Amino acid sequence: MSRVAKNPVVIPAGVEVAINKCDVKVKGPKGSLEMHISQHVDIIVEDKKIKFSPKQGIAESDSIAGTVRALVKNMVDGVTKGYERKLILIGVGFKAQVQGKALSLALGFSHPIKYPMPAGITIETPSQTEIIVKGADKQVVGQVAADIRRYRSPEPYKGKGVRYEGEVVIQKEGKKK
Repeated sequence: MSRVAKNPVVIPAGVEVAINKCDVKVKGPKGSLEMHISQHVDIIVEDKKIKFSPKQGIAESDSIAGTVRALVKNMVDGVTKGYERKLILIGVGFKAQVQGKALSLALGFSHPIKYPMPAGITIETPSQTEIIVKGADKQVVGQVAADIRRYRSPEPYKGKGVRYEGEVVIQKEGKKK
């Protein structure tokens, strides 16, 4: 059994966990999430803890048990604290603003880009060059941030583009005369 799967997930107050064969539903103050998990892992809820054990006789069940535990832990953390990703726009004239249920981006193209917000995700723009993506599902928050970054990823010569907060862009040396 993996070291990760040995640690039980503690269920905080105000969070409900329902397990039905291979479906896990977690409901908390920030929303509710559900996921279909592998049938090679047994999940038991007892004493406000979720315990994971691989099924005997199946070779890949040991490796899947740790992954399932990490995914369920992310679900519990998402419905209690939530997840957020911060993006920064660097470049002359680059700006972002939320318009209704869409994010409008001006990234140096001839037209503004409209990015529709997926369900369960909120996007905030505290300033014109900052974007904060928030939500309960860690995977969806990361995917939305990656989609926004993909419109204009940082280029290596001047560093212009959309980057994650704290991301280091290694800049190349330009041409010499």
